[in-house]
Amino acid sequence: MAIVTKLVMVEIIDYPGSLQSAVFGVKEFLQMANSLEPSAEKTQFNVQIQAHDSVSVSNADIIILPPNLDGCYYLDPSDALLEYLIESHQRGVILCSACAGVFILAKTGLLEGRTVTTHWQAQQKFTELYPQIAVDIDKILIDDADVMTAGGLMSWMDLALFILTKYTTPTNTRNLGKYLVLDTGLREQRYYQSFVPNYAHGNEKIVSVQRFIQKNHHLSLSLDQLAEEAFMTRRTFIRQFTKATSFTPINYIQHVRIQSACELLESSHKPVEQISYLVGYEDVNSFRKVFMKIIGLTPSRFRSRFLSEE
Repeated sequence: MAIVTKLVMVEIIDYPGSLQSAVFGVKEFLQMANSLEPSAEKTQFNVQIQAHDSVSVSNADIIILPPNLDGCYYLDPSDALLEYLIESHQRGVILCSACAGVFILAKTGLLEGRTVTTHWQAQQKFTELYPQIAVDIDKILIDDADVMTAGGLMSWMDLALFILTKYTTPTNTRNLGKYLVLDTGLREQRYYQSFVPNYAHGNEKIVSVQRFIQKNHHLSLSLDQLAEEAFMTRRTFIRQFTKATSFTPINYIQHVRIQSACELLESSHKPVEQISYLVGYEDVNSFRKVFMKIIGLTPSRFRSRFLSEE
């Protein structure tokens, strides 16, 4: 008969608008892991779902804030929930979030000075609300010891698998992956990002240049040419462009070109060399280098993941 040597208490906060597949999915993942644990001395997970409006002092080791599906509770959570999270953290509880759940954690004030992740489409809103918190949207999961944050809407799976690995062994995680027919390898959120230009910063001259880049990114573009387009000196243009877009002009052009390349890789069978030329790179090796830097995959591997078969 198996001997339970360690019990890990996990609490999932079911707040208004939370993604229910995540609320119950995390619980089911860890419950299945319990049944698949092969060793005689076992780590078991006791998973409870807690309503946001009935939180009280508990014996949880881990508290998880799942993704948000609809509504805006995550932007303005109740004081009672925030106080509960703060008090739990003070007692040594590990706080975790997936996707927009990090907005609730940020509201507690416990994330200041840390680097977190969230859904790549939520980065701008998060940074506007919490400029003192660094965001790395390339990462699907960031483990900061007492706080864990995961990125996309389905990153609750990555979070659950990471918790399983952290408290048991990688072998147990692989066994669960085999049982679920699920890839348990590490992912990066940047594989799935789309570059969406921000035109809402209020600098009309820079917006004009952004639109010029969008239309002409396949051409050779110089800083002097772009500065002239903005009716600015080169130095002033670089400063204002970087302030408005959070990208240097060169880095911005790279992102526009690589986004265009991703769309071609996903929707066509054009050779990588041709796509490189079409988006503005005459040297395919330079194209591959920039693509790898931004996306984290080679163009060929990206295509094999995402090419539509239609």
